[in-house]
Amino acid sequence: MRAIIIGAGRGSRLMPTTADAPKCFAEVGGMRIIDWAVEAFRQNGVTDVAYIGGYQIEKLRAAYPEFDFRHNHAWEQNNILASLFFAEDLMDEPFICSYSDILYRPSVIEGLLASRDDMTLSIDTKWLNRYGERTEHPSDDAEKATVAGGLVTRVDRKIPEGEAYGEFTGVAKFTAAGAQRLKQHYHAAREQFAVGEFRDGRTFEKAYLIQLFQSMIEAGEQFGHTDTPGGYIEIDTQQDFDFARRNWASGGV
Repeated sequence: MRAIIIGAGRGSRLMPTTADAPKCFAEVGGMRIIDWAVEAFRQNGVTDVAYIGGYQIEKLRAAYPEFDFRHNHAWEQNNILASLFFAEDLMDEPFICSYSDILYRPSVIEGLLASRDDMTLSIDTKWLNRYGERTEHPSDDAEKATVAGGLVTRVDRKIPEGEAYGEFTGVAKFTAAGAQRLKQHYHAAREQFAVGEFRDGRTFEKAYLIQLFQSMIEAGEQFGHTDTPGGYIEIDTQQDFDFARRNWASGGV
């Protein structure tokens, strides 16, 4: 099993922390964000780590020579979906992909590895616990999910808070068969939406990863889910960063 971490963007909402360093270098509990992810993978026997970098990639190369790097040279013009596919050559075998600006416990990876589905999303079912003081990133911006019968039925920011089962953590697992279907849908959508809007007013190059997932669900593909009741924090803003530094290392989340 391989881990693919997507971290090409600058993280401008976390300025000045990202003024001269990658976002994943921000420290929480004496460790960089990226180190918490690597440790979660290591504890589950996943030691083959690929990193898709862009902004300040040379600092990452110097700090983590053991990573298999892919360079998203167009990171200022694209978004997380297009960024992931700079590592398409690594998707011929099972993999877990992960955003780079998130904290999660090893149990999140353990749950995904135990899933028998070809495509599985990690869902935080206690997601609203973090939003009481998250005024800079309100719940209507969360990548929310609904589920039924063990499958994800929708993953979309527009899901009303009261209808959401939980929040997609940014971590997903694909078997080799699931990866093949992901690639097929990506290239079909890329060709179809080479010009104009893909979804929700966004071009394909600027699309979010969940927008492809939702398109796949609408086409009949099945995504399973594994749940975590907390044990996850997204660090998008300085407010999130402060919250994480107060609560993460102590086990308060």
